[in-house]
Amino acid sequence: MTKPNLTKLSKFLALVLRHKAANFSLELDGDGYADVEAMWALIENRFGDAYLMDDLLTVVEGDRQGKKRYEMVDGKIRALFGHSRVAPIAYPPVEPPEHLFHGTAAEAVAPILQTGLEARSRQYVHLTSDYGMARTVARRHSQDIVILIIQALAAHRAGVIFHNPAANIYLAQTIPARFIAAKEG
Repeated sequence: MTKPNLTKLSKFLALVLRHKAANFSLELDGDGYADVEAMWALIENRFGDAYLMDDLLTVVEGDRQGKKRYEMVDGKIRALFGHSRVAPIAYPPVEPPEHLFHGTAAEAVAPILQTGLEARSRQYVHLTSDYGMARTVARRHSQDIVILIIQALAAHRAGVIFHNPAANIYLAQTIPARFIAAKEG
């Protein structure tokens, strides 16, 4: 038996839970949660018997680098870190570590150093306390990368609100340029 393509399953979950629930007649509540059984029915409809419920649970647990994209609570499932069509997902504010990291393509650095990091079409800017994770994320988008070093604690003390929804993951709506330095990846 061939190993199921969990990346494909994760991308389908993202499509449905983050962006196009209505296209699949899936109802999300105000916090972005959908019924797990309804989501499972969509998976079976789309992929037949290619996946088992254990595969869905594996995707929800997160990837090898510890990045968790989904959560299940009380028979409901949602995408973490924001959606296109639901109210912003709220997390409690936290005091961040002194430095956080954000990996990006080299061509994006000059504008970021001018205007800062902004969530734009996302609900939050994603940051990490793990330098290696920042490199891995950046390499998904480009081979010519730069790691941004965020003076997170100083930004926090200046009024930037940070959230820590998962291990090594921090979120903020914006990071002003004065708290960002670039280091070649």
